[in-house]
Amino acid sequence: MPYTTASENRIVRNTFMETKTTLPARTDIAEAYQWNATSVFESRERWETAVEKLLADIPKIEAFKGQLGEGANVLADAVDTWQELLSQFGKIRVYAGMASSVDTGDAAALAMRGRAMSVAGRLLSAGAFLDPELIALGQEKVDSWIAQEPRLSYLKQYADNLFRLQQHVRSAEVEAILGMASEPLGAISGIYGQLTDSDMEFPAAKMESDDDFVIAQSTMESTKHSADRELRRTAYESYTGEYLAHKNVLAANLAASYKADVFLARARNYPTALEASLFRNNVPRAVYDALINTFQKNLPTWHKYWGVRRKALGVEHLHPYDIWAPLTDKKPKVPYTQAVEWIAEGMAPLGEEYVSVLRCGCGEHRWVDVYPNQGKAQGAFSSGAKGTHPFIMMSYSDDLESMSTLAHELGHSMHSYKTRGTQPTIYANYSMFVAETASNFNQALVRAHLFQTNPDRDFQISLIEEAMSNFHRYFFIMPTLARFELEMHTRVEQGKTPTAADMISLCADLFAEAYGPEMTTEREREGITWATFPHLYMNYYVFNYATGISAAHAIARRVLDGVPGAVESYLQALTVGNSVYPVETLQIAGIDMTTPEPVEQTFALLAELVDRLETLTT
Repeated sequence: MPYTTASENRIVRNTFMETKTTLPARTDIAEAYQWNATSVFESRERWETAVEKLLADIPKIEAFKGQLGEGANVLADAVDTWQELLSQFGKIRVYAGMASSVDTGDAAALAMRGRAMSVAGRLLSAGAFLDPELIALGQEKVDSWIAQEPRLSYLKQYADNLFRLQQHVRSAEVEAILGMASEPLGAISGIYGQLTDSDMEFPAAKMESDDDFVIAQSTMESTKHSADRELRRTAYESYTGEYLAHKNVLAANLAASYKADVFLARARNYPTALEASLFRNNVPRAVYDALINTFQKNLPTWHKYWGVRRKALGVEHLHPYDIWAPLTDKKPKVPYTQAVEWIAEGMAPLGEEYVSVLRCGCGEHRWVDVYPNQGKAQGAFSSGAKGTHPFIMMSYSDDLESMSTLAHELGHSMHSYKTRGTQPTIYANYSMFVAETASNFNQALVRAHLFQTNPDRDFQISLIEEAMSNFHRYFFIMPTLARFELEMHTRVEQGKTPTAADMISLCADLFAEAYGPEMTTEREREGITWATFPHLYMNYYVFNYATGISAAHAIARRVLDGVPGAVESYLQALTVGNSVYPVETLQIAGIDMTTPEPVEQTFALLAELVDRLETLTT
């Protein structure tokens, strides 16, 4: 059962920020646009009290050590106790992360986050005996107890998965050590965050007017979408230059993360870190390989897109800082309230109940921390736990890109809302493999609605740009990083320690192949791309973005085409969490990711968008 506590369900995503030369202080953000932290704990003092209570309650689970074999009732009591502790910890974790995410300079909040990690290690260590003792009882006995004790009836899937994994579950003593190791190993990604969010200081960029523009994690994305090419160029150089200045530390830290992945895989008798990641979710290796092969096969579509974009911009040489440059000067302004309205309209095919919950989350329930402020962490994510709202952190700007990011995060949050509202604590998360489906599904439906209701040429171009920006992330960046990650893990598994030069060289080669002849790059700057993605600190996570967007568009096509039962099957899939295997979850929604069809369908849609953009811009 300790396996179920490791997933934080915190999905990080780059977002698009408003172009500003200064940022407001956190205290200047109106409460209506701050997430509702007090709904979790009224104060930090109450959080501290909850921490002390949890620490005092942890011995309750330890009291069951060596006792699970006494009978079904004892096992049921132990499971109830464990779930209660997990529930307590979930709220502690969420609250500890909220303040530090919106103000990375808040030392007290950072200390809370560190303490929450320490408590996690203590809790994992205390419950480490559960799975080994269940395995020692044997599947036949455990299955019989599940059948006879109503309080255990929901554990059928958990038991099935446990005994599937049993070859990788170690003794109670080893599991306890691995539980204690979660804190120091988990700190590696925290070090990355502290360096990139708090310690990095980026030189100011220059506008064509020669004015300075403040570069920070929370403003960098906005420069990419600016019509000011000098701003885009100097911002890109400022940003990549600062990462290059720290390349050795960043490479050593990422190498340490990969070594941790390999250590944990070997500690549980997996041949590789990739097999450890895939086997945990019961995903066949063929799914990973097929994605990479399909991506490479479809690179000509990307090469064509870069050519279309270069011609539309009227530049002789296209650079990476031109990827998001606007192709029209008539960009729609989309205030937050308008974004919520369009998202609600786009999601209308899912029914009134879904839309009503979404609206309340964006309004009175304050799921969303909306606007940028000084010290706010980069990107956007959806977080939460059973018993809390599904919270969203982002930095909203009044444009289509921010609206799309909001739709994306609301997909995660509605998925979490449905799952946590239906499943017991041990099933109340969902795997990385399905995490990006609901988010991209929301974007697909909202885009389809806006394509249909806004025929204006400039609006259509802007909408295609937003879509291509998302596809660039999911079907270009992430598959390329997946190739990078596989090679780096393989080198570590061979006993090597990749250096900054190794990482930059490989990353530069992979992106050169993916960009093709239409893109002009600086090898060092493009090669440092790996350092800008915190996703690489989650063992083999990035490939899930490409499979997730494929599943999302295949499901969206079913819903938009009015396939009988498509809506109902999708809504059901949102509720199952970890109570079924992830490939089966998507089968409930009506698609089969063990075949190449969903991936091929989505690449076909990408090609259609490129052709459509070419028509609109010539």
